[in-house]
Amino acid sequence: MTDQSNEPANLRHDWASPAFKANLSRRRRKETGLRLLGLSAIGLAFLMLGILMWTLISGGTQAFRQTHVTLDVPISAQMVDVADPARGNYRGVIAEAMQLTFPDAPEDRMRALSGILSNAAQFVLRDRVVDDPELIGQTVQIRVPVSDTYDQLNKGNVNEGSDESTRRLNDADIAAFRQLEAEGRITLPINWALIGNADSRFPELAGLKGAIIGSFYALLVCFLISFPLGIGAAIYLEEFAPRNRLSDVIEVNINNLAAVPSVVFGLLGLAVFLNYLGMPRSAPFVGGLVLALMTLPTIIIATRAALKAVPPSIREAALGVGASKQQVVFGHVLPLAMPGILTGTIIGLAQALGETAPLLLIGMNAFVTAAPSTPFDASTALPTQIFIWADSPERGFVARTSAAILVLLGFLVLMNAIAIFLRNKFERRW
Repeated sequence: MTDQSNEPANLRHDWASPAFKANLSRRRRKETGLRLLGLSAIGLAFLMLGILMWTLISGGTQAFRQTHVTLDVPISAQMVDVADPARGNYRGVIAEAMQLTFPDAPEDRMRALSGILSNAAQFVLRDRVVDDPELIGQTVQIRVPVSDTYDQLNKGNVNEGSDESTRRLNDADIAAFRQLEAEGRITLPINWALIGNADSRFPELAGLKGAIIGSFYALLVCFLISFPLGIGAAIYLEEFAPRNRLSDVIEVNINNLAAVPSVVFGLLGLAVFLNYLGMPRSAPFVGGLVLALMTLPTIIIATRAALKAVPPSIREAALGVGASKQQVVFGHVLPLAMPGILTGTIIGLAQALGETAPLLLIGMNAFVTAAPSTPFDASTALPTQIFIWADSPERGFVARTSAAILVLLGFLVLMNAIAIFLRNKFERRW
């Protein structure tokens, strides 16, 4: 050990000097401040995410339940034809049932009391009679949804203590609904129509069936086009293409296309697929084509990254035993890179599922009351359905907009969970 006492004064170092301690203390304060700044940023991000999720959940959970009323409906042969039950006067049958439910109500009040029921009441009764014509001449009990205004009343969204002129329901309307509630006719079951019905102008009848099927068809077309083309392009560029100026230009443009706003792809689809080729407007097939163009760069980049991650020793070993270049790529490299390719593909499809702008430009925001049976039928998609409902003035569509966002987020979380599962299950560490 060196004895510092024998060293010259100009070479002696005092590591515990006040200047060193001050410098060390300053560095530690900066490090602590940086950590606190990072934790604050993470905390703020979680706070904003929590506020967003709380807003969606608190606003959307009401749409997952729908108020129903139970009625005793006498089906007379004068109102419904036994030979053809589908042509019966079911609106009149429902009106008679409401008169029996409120026997003391004056005639001029019956029209307002009939407004308690949704417009679907007559169709619910019609379908039941068509399925069982023997119900004609009997009194049946049916459960039908109430209109949106009374649904909001039952869910506590109507201030009964406010001035009557500021409410859509007057005191007599509220009293009639409370009478039904006191008789045990009002229930609040799970709203399966939110998933099982297509869109409607009436909030209590509107559902996501058409949008879900439309999104499925669009993603199916997107996958069938972008997956093989993206993988093929990536394999050629990474394994077979010569390294020259042309391949560099292609690679740069692919990276640039991945950053192009989605509305540009929508304009491309509008100009080429609709205006030039004359494809059907609002069709999931056209939407899938547009989403495929948008997803292709993502799949190509992800596939090339997965191919690069395969160690060169795999290629060299296969070539060393006499395998051709094609056999090396498709027999050894591609199977090992497939987990990364699938992960990138699913993430790209999840991104396509949430895109709205390109689908709006090709007309997938039309009012369609029936679910599509083929990819060429007019339809909406989940993002465009959310856009339509968010622009509707009725109070019931506000909750349904939040509920639709929750459904969309559920599909996105599911797709990302599948991607994480595939990555963890098939990932190999070299």
